This record gives sequence, C-alpha cells and structure tokens, in this order.
Amino acid sequence: MGIHGRLWLVILIAPPLAAIAAKLPIAKLGCQDKCGNVSIPYPFGTREECYYDDNFFIRCNDTFDPPLAFLSNSTINVINISLEGRLRIMSPIAHDCYNAFGYPGYSDNDRLQYLYLDSSYTISDTDNKFVAIGCDTTAYLQGLQGNKSYTGGCITKCESIDYVAKHTCSGIGCCQTPIPERTNNIIFIVGSSEYYKSVWNFSPCSYAFIVEESQFNFSSNYLLDFQNVSKLPLVLDWSIRAVNDTCGKTKKAKACQGNSSCVPVENNGYRCKCLDGFEGNPYLPSGCQDIDECSDPNRNHCKGMICTNTEGSYICSCPKGYHLVEINDETRGIGGLVLFLVVGTWLFWGYNKWKLIKLKQKFFMQNGGLMLQQQLSNHEGSAETAKIFTVEELEKATNNFDESGIIGQGGYGTVYKGTLKNGRIVAIKKSHIIDQSQNEQFINEVVVLSQINHRNVVKLLGCCLETEVPLLVYEFITNGTLHHHIHNKSKASSLTWEIRLRIAIETAGVLSYLHFAVSTPIIHRDIKSTNILLDESYTAKVSNFGTSRLVPQDQAGISTVVQGTIGYLDPEYLHSSQLTDKSDVYSFGVVLLELLTGEKVLSFDRTKKERNLSMYFLSAMKDNCLEKILDGCVVNEANIKQLNEVANLARRCLSLKGEERPTMKEVAMELEEMRRMTKHPWANNELDVEEPKNSLGETSNKSSYDFDGSGSMSVSNTFPDQVGFAIHSGR
Repeated sequence: MGIHGRLWLVILIAPPLAAIAAKLPIAKLGCQDKCGNVSIPYPFGTREECYYDDNFFIRCNDTFDPPLAFLSNSTINVINISLEGRLRIMSPIAHDCYNAFGYPGYSDNDRLQYLYLDSSYTISDTDNKFVAIGCDTTAYLQGLQGNKSYTGGCITKCESIDYVAKHTCSGIGCCQTPIPERTNNIIFIVGSSEYYKSVWNFSPCSYAFIVEESQFNFSSNYLLDFQNVSKLPLVLDWSIRAVNDTCGKTKKAKACQGNSSCVPVENNGYRCKCLDGFEGNPYLPSGCQDIDECSDPNRNHCKGMICTNTEGSYICSCPKGYHLVEINDETRGIGGLVLFLVVGTWLFWGYNKWKLIKLKQKFFMQNGGLMLQQQLSNHEGSAETAKIFTVEELEKATNNFDESGIIGQGGYGTVYKGTLKNGRIVAIKKSHIIDQSQNEQFINEVVVLSQINHRNVVKLLGCCLETEVPLLVYEFITNGTLHHHIHNKSKASSLTWEIRLRIAIETAGVLSYLHFAVSTPIIHRDIKSTNILLDESYTAKVSNFGTSRLVPQDQAGISTVVQGTIGYLDPEYLHSSQLTDKSDVYSFGVVLLELLTGEKVLSFDRTKKERNLSMYFLSAMKDNCLEKILDGCVVNEANIKQLNEVANLARRCLSLKGEERPTMKEVAMELEEMRRMTKHPWANNELDVEEPKNSLGETSNKSSYDFDGSGSMSVSNTFPDQVGFAIHSGR
C-alpha cells in the first residue's frame, strides 16, 4: 500500500508508578527496636548508645515470655510508645479491704501507691482520670504540679448496692476526678471511715487508681470482684528536656534531625516531627524520609497527568512520553479527527481544571483563608490542628448535600449529617448568608474552638474553605438538642430531675472552663437550650461558638455589637453593649429556668405579664408561689430543699446587675454541691437548721425575692477543699 503522505498520531504513555518504599527504621543502627510486643523507637533504647539520654532508657526483661519493657530501672511496665509523645504504662491500684469484723485484709502499703517519673514525663490530663470504687471510700491524690504541691480526690458512700448505677461512675459506688495538667509526681491513698461494717456484704473493699479514660468502664460488679485486678493502663506525655536546649522561633532543636522541626510543649521541653512531605522517625539522622506521593493516588492530585516526585512534595506536568503511530492516506482523515479530539479534550480538561483551581483559590481568599491562617498561627500549640477537608470529601460524605441529610436549620445556616470515608459520622455546618460578617463569624468559631479541649464541648474536626460558603465539620452528637427534649412532651418525661441537674452541672462546667481555665478567657455569648446537644447517655455538649469572643485576662469585658438570642440576652449587655462573663451567667440562668419549669423562654400562649420566662419566674418567686410554674416531673422527683437552692441560684444568675450575679465557677461548684448533698444525705446531718419556710421549703427572706435584683442573699459554701494527686520521675 503506497504512502503519499504521513500523519503521526500522538499516543500518550504514562510512566509506571514507583514501588512502595521499604519499611522505615525506628531505632538507631544496630540497636534493638522491639522488646516483646513493644516497639522501641529512638530516642528510647534498651542499652547505652541506643537512647537519647538516661530518661529514655527502656529495660527489657527477657525472663518473661514474651519479654516485658520497663521504664528505666523502675517497676513501671511500658506497653506502648508513640513518637507523637504518648507512652502507655500499667499503673498500680491502691487496695483497702476489711473482713466482717472490721479487721484489715491488706497492709498499709497496699492502701498507698505512688508513681515517680523523670522530668521528661507527665501524666496526661486529657487521657486519664482518677477513680475510686467502694461504698465506704475516701480516696486522696497528692503530688506536684511543677514546683507546687496539691491535694485532691473524691468520696463515695452508699447504703445499698441498689443505689449504685450499673454502668456509670456517678458518685455512688464510684467517683472520679480529672488529673491536673503537667503533673509528674503522684501518691494516692484509699481508706474507709467506718471499716465497711455496714456494707461489707456487698462492698468489702475500696480501690483507687489512675486509668486511661477510654480503657475503663465502671460496673457495679466491681464492688465485689475487683480484687484480682492489679494494674490498669495509664497514658504519659513525654518530651525532650535538656539544659540549654529549647525549641525557639526557628523550630530547630538538638534532638530534631534532618527534615524535621520541633514543637514546644508548654513548660515541659519539646517534641520533634517530620516536615510536611516526609515521614519516619524525626529523632534519627535520616529518619524523616521523603514520601513518594506519586506511588499513592490518594496522596496526589495529578489525575491522568504525569506525576513527578520531588523532595517533600510532587509536581503534576503534561505528558512527555510519545509513541508514534504511522497513518496512511486512507486513514488520514480519521487520524486527524482523533488527534483533534484527543488534543481538544485534553486542552478542555486542563482549562476546566485550571478554572476550578482558580475558583477554589478565590473562595479560599473570599472566605478569609489568610485571616484564618494568621489567627491560628497566633494560637499555635494550644490544641491539635483541625483537618482541612476538600470539597470532594464533604460532597461524598453528604451525597452532594442531599436534603435528606439535613439535621438542623436556623438563621445561621444548615447542618448536614455525613459519613466520612473512614466510616466516621460527622455534622457539617454550612452557612446560608455569604457576606463579610458571616466569614468573620466562621473564622471566629474555628479560632475559638481551636483553644478548647473539653469533653462537654462539641469537638471541631476540621473545615473546608474551597466552596462559596465556608463549611465546618464537627463530631456528630446523636440525641438532638436540649431544647427539643425539654419542649417535646414525648421526650420530656425521659429527662428526670437527676439528668436535668447533671446537664446543668456539665454546662456550667464548660462555661467555668471557658471563663477561667483557658489561656485567653472565652465568652460564649449565645448560651441557650438549642446550643446544648445531648448524646445517647444525655451527656451535655455545648455547641455553636460563632459569636463567641476571646477576652484578654487584663480586661473585665469588651465593647461589641450586641448579639445573642432574645429571652436569653443579658439586659445589662443589651443596654450597655459591654460584654462580660456575667452575660453568659445570665443566659445560663435562663437555661436553668427551662430545666426547672419545662416552659419556653418566650411564649405567646402565656399572658403578657408572663410571656417572658425570666420575668414570669422572678414574679412567681416574689409572690412566693414558685411551685405554680415548676415542671410536674421535677416537683415529683426532686428534693424540695434542692429545688429551692437551684431556684435561688437561678434567681441570682438573673440579677439585672452583672456584679450581683455569681461567677460561673461559683455556679458550677454550687450545683455540684447540691447534687453531692442529695446523693449523700449523711453529709447534711450537721447543716440542718430550723428556719421559717415557705410552701416550697424556702427561707422566708423577703429581700431575697426582690424583683429588681436589689436584695442580697448570703450563700454558705460547704464544699470541702478539693483533694488532689501527683506523680514523680524516677528510675
């Protein structure tokens, strides 16, 4: 067949994917990288020359089968080491047992346990809790937090196992308390006040221990069969600490090797991490090795283009390989058409890809991406970094934001239920309005939530800036809002008074934490029952920090445009525009009213005088007829004296003058004391005083019901000094 002319058809050929890199080393060359079932990464090691300094010596005892790892020369059994700064150990348990005649079954040494650690270690305050088990039990925790000593602990008493919640450590049969942060020297002791004489048949022992929170679930059976448990898992935080070796602005430190940087640990040295695009052990000279993104389609976005790996990154480029196919005269027309279609399709795809990238960049800037990056960098190191989601991930998670996945709507926007590719169920918040103020609220919510680490706050998992409307991704809370439960007759009956009081305590605890425990105090500014979510066990989760504000510690408040929800809004803030922590106190007082009364905050079904719940409540207290508006199930279930105390606390929170309101720390302590007194009526024996009572058992003190808030009320604080506990370092 003659060839009068030639047309060369270009066929694109992509190079083969690179092979997966070999397993990266974790220990120094020639050093043992495993002891039994425990991996030993450097800076840890089992002999000289294999560890960074003496604090990281791991003693591998091969007389056990399999061998066991111990921290230095101590008896602390190590069960897991993480390069992210976590070290899991087995923690001892303090025992105290008596027989039916009141004679001890354990020695004094069994009642006291200690945990001494080197300065490179502290007990993780986020992963652990201090727990005591028993029905005649007093557990103390003593130790050092830096150079300061502290004491804490808890008490639990019960007259019958019937009062003990089967699977909840609620204070009866089991009590628990958080671990202070930066603690590294601890002694804890457990004892009894009555030697178990009245409870011996169902609770002959007491136990106290520190345990990893996720690894312990209380059971009422433990009152009888916990004696055979000798140790429980506990999490330590570790870091590099050395004289004249710190993590400065350059993010360089002696222990951090090539392609790595250091991360400062507050008041406790630093840790190392590989730079973006590298993985491995940042403490080894060649530990951080380049990630070949081109060998993993999930790590690159080339999608048909040629991927070229570079150190710490990769490049997508147009194809460079060509295969030439000869086309004769008879196929010239078809070949030309095919060539045109191939080249045209490729150019069209590339143009659309370029447009999409530019659009995403535009939305990133429009949604305040640079402002967000600057805000987060100002608070670097205060919390774990939230994940940046792509829009494709969230579209797939929500089936392109299908309306069937909507779980909440309001003036702020829409919340969708979604499922990530790892199977995790999340809530995705999408704003309705697209303007500068909404963007500022979005950025504010990310920045505020990045400062918060509290179990009763809805956790922010990440955000997406690639869409026209910014998106926030939260953990999914399964049981709806407190508002829905209180004001839905079919659900309100499930909210017993005990649950309502616990929800109030948990919410007050969050606000106390925001006002007093974080480095820069936070005012929520929109506390209401619709912003308090409940999980399957009715645990409160405070949400919606879009209008919250950070307040420097040297300022009592800030002047700002009034924002909030009518009915919950602090009248003093409404008139003065001066936002203070007492504004949250007022809003919380309104939530307390909802829990007490089951009534809506604003209702046109009530008379004009009673339309506002706060006014209705204060008027009822002034007229000495509070029982008229209390929820029926609350009156039937609650202790009358306790209802009086909660109502009076709510009244103080609703004082028109902010200076007359208690702080949220005082509110949280008073509510916790009310619950403790109800659960342990034996603690009230010394406090009963005969006073004139009204129909609900309240003291007849007219000034305490002054409608204008001018009356004063003295509240005695019977809450005992907190008990604590600490840890030391030691080989």
